[in-house]
Amino acid sequence: MNASTRKLFHRALVATALLTLPVASHAATPPSNAVCESRSNGSAAKLVECIQKAALWAHLVDFQRIADANPGADGHASRDTGGTGYAASVDYVAGLMTKAGYRVTIQPYNYADFSLAVPASLSIVGQTNPPSTDWYVARLSGQGVVTAPVEPAGSGCAPGDYTRFSAGRIALVQRGACDFDTQVANAQSAGAAGVVIFNTDGPAYPNRKGRGARGEAFQAYLGKQAAIPVVGVASHALGQSLTKQYLAGGAPIVRLDVQTRKFPNRVDYNLIADSRFGDPNHVVVVEAHLDSIYGAGMLDNASGSATILEVALKMAKTRTRNQLRFIWFGGEEINLLGSAYYTKSLSPSELGKIVFDVDSDVTSSPNYDISIADPQFASNVKHFPPNVVPASMLGGKYFSNYFSSVGLPSRPASFGNDGTDSNSFSLVGVPNTGILTQQDCCKTRAEVKIWGGSLGNYEGDIPSFDGGCVDNPHLWCDNLSNNDPDVLEFISKGLAYVAFELANDVSLNPSGN
Repeated sequence: MNASTRKLFHRALVATALLTLPVASHAATPPSNAVCESRSNGSAAKLVECIQKAALWAHLVDFQRIADANPGADGHASRDTGGTGYAASVDYVAGLMTKAGYRVTIQPYNYADFSLAVPASLSIVGQTNPPSTDWYVARLSGQGVVTAPVEPAGSGCAPGDYTRFSAGRIALVQRGACDFDTQVANAQSAGAAGVVIFNTDGPAYPNRKGRGARGEAFQAYLGKQAAIPVVGVASHALGQSLTKQYLAGGAPIVRLDVQTRKFPNRVDYNLIADSRFGDPNHVVVVEAHLDSIYGAGMLDNASGSATILEVALKMAKTRTRNQLRFIWFGGEEINLLGSAYYTKSLSPSELGKIVFDVDSDVTSSPNYDISIADPQFASNVKHFPPNVVPASMLGGKYFSNYFSSVGLPSRPASFGNDGTDSNSFSLVGVPNTGILTQQDCCKTRAEVKIWGGSLGNYEGDIPSFDGGCVDNPHLWCDNLSNNDPDVLEFISKGLAYVAFELANDVSLNPSGN
């Protein structure tokens, strides 16, 4: 499908959805952007009508210009953590929020950088080597050259998985049942010389934000430096092949060569903007990650960043019962660094003031779903304090009620607690929800029946099954053309409604004014 045909496809898809919207919602001419920014939007309806496509798209255009002006070491437009494009993105948002009257704080934090000194290699003795796109070295992998048989260790999530493991071999573990750091730590304790983590096939265990639902490889992000080489994540096909060979009585011998470049800790930044209004002892956080990866990151996540920026600007003069705090996090793409630092650095008193979190991650996918984050479906739900799942239902209900009211179907999803910043809030006991229009591949027949569109990619080349533009180290196409302005508008309106209702919810602040 060429660019012209793809554009027509996008417009037809959105037009089909908009036909279901009530006529009344289009009857009145909306106020101008200048009027919306100058007035108090003191009702959900007034706020929602002020969330408009032109202003939202203007933010995306600005983020694209920033990325284009700040190419990374690979020569491509970039807003990645640690780069000048990310710093310029922070400055851009900070300037607008300060001008609008918010109390803006730039929060620095240190993080461990990681890079390969030379391209890594993975070979299987006596066999055709898997293609480089079939596996990745995990971020913060240890280095070394290892040649050893592989030995399956189940999920590798419990020390008992290694009861019969032969020290000196390469542990072969399947992802999904626990975090990567736990898998690697258990392998190291059992004397493994290396680790190969392979993906789980099928949509029952999608990796972060829906990636890998067909078993593709993607790069895993460790939180701690490993002492041994770690492949993470290999494709499901590669993992299954190695497992079958082992079970057939011939443990395949794998050679790993991983040489890393050492970096000192670097500095990254979160941007925090507090409203002048509302009870500061009852805070509703509305957040998005501002960093990109593998390029300009217009869909992931300039779109979500633009959504909350526009909501913030239109609420700058609006009094609320609970205080609104807008946060743009760094380092989300390399293991939720910014949100983890933010939540863990809060004192118990300050953490106790946060009554809800709303995450905005990917809000303008052309071949969209409307997915609402629900912590009860998270793969790591057992690690959440007991209040999180029941208390989070409030935010999910606001989202579903809004989309139902405008004739658009939505459904709960686990993305918000499997790999985006709301996971950091779940882990410290803050109820949360969020919105996602999906990315990468692959939209199913069931989803097409709900939202229309086509099978395959949610974005990128549509229809196609090549994985899309987002988080793909071999493509550099997550630019403006990878976003749909109409989807951006109606998703942003939904988030605006939820933010307003939570900011004024009596149940979150019964004694407030």
